[in-house]
Amino acid sequence: MKTRPAGIGSAHADWMGSLPPKLSAMPLKHLAVPGSHDSFTYWVDVHAPVGPDQKAYVKYLATMFSVLAKKVMVKWSMTQNLTFKEQLDAGIRYFDLRVSSKPGERGKEIYFIHGLFGHKVRDGLVEINTFLSGHKKEVVFLDFNHYYAMNADHHTHLINMLQEVFGSKLCNHGAVEGITLDYLWEKGYQVIVFYHHPSGKDNPIMWPGNKIPAPWANTTEPRKLIQFLDTTLKERAKQGSFHVSQAILTPRVNTVAKGLVWGLRNYLVERNLPTIMSWVEAQKPGVDGVNIITSDFVELTDFANIVIKLNNLLLSEQDSKPR
Repeated sequence: MKTRPAGIGSAHADWMGSLPPKLSAMPLKHLAVPGSHDSFTYWVDVHAPVGPDQKAYVKYLATMFSVLAKKVMVKWSMTQNLTFKEQLDAGIRYFDLRVSSKPGERGKEIYFIHGLFGHKVRDGLVEINTFLSGHKKEVVFLDFNHYYAMNADHHTHLINMLQEVFGSKLCNHGAVEGITLDYLWEKGYQVIVFYHHPSGKDNPIMWPGNKIPAPWANTTEPRKLIQFLDTTLKERAKQGSFHVSQAILTPRVNTVAKGLVWGLRNYLVERNLPTIMSWVEAQKPGVDGVNIITSDFVELTDFANIVIKLNNLLLSEQDSKPR
């Protein structure tokens, strides 16, 4: 019998709603929340042009060696294998979203992007909303942090789309300290959208990007990554915001050249997972601890489960306080 990878399944589809009252009353910025890096890259379109987020030399190579170059790009652009629903079922509650129009295409359609174009954004949002409608106590962070080939009309279209799809589930922008699960449940809020662009500035349901800093180590070396994660965590308390620890390694040009046929997962991620997961397992949420932790290929380990279980440390901490 073939077994499924550790991260696939619906064991954590309702983990937020199952938290004890002590934790649902805590600011959400103090809880440990699993997230995915480049969340939408489980499918990319090899027949579409290379995305506008790519450097000129990559676009040139893709033009010269079209199909071959794109097949290589797929191996290095894909950072997840699970669909949105599969990630949600597994417990993922933070989504790292990069979007773009297709240059030259008529209309205002917006697509997910990471080197190559992915699904239409609306389709992904509808999939998330369908899950949330069936799991009323689950809350997601949607972090729109990169935009390409988008003018003012595109941004208006995307913001309107978010309002149309999620409606009253969208949480109004407010003090981070006051955002607890209890508060969100009472209001019927299930979606917190972060919009890293001036277009969302005056909209009460678009949270500014500075409310969810996500420092990026930009390294291929696990040791440097761990050092960076520890350093940035020490600085988070003074920011008074949510916080994303990006437990990811980033390939450089020479990394891709050396591991051309293997791709990101086989060449960089799998071999370094034990070191990264050891760091995750050693963390503690709370005032000076981790909040959101993101990973590539969240199904390769029991990632979501490990992050969710960190919240038990908050219970034992409270139980040990003198009465």
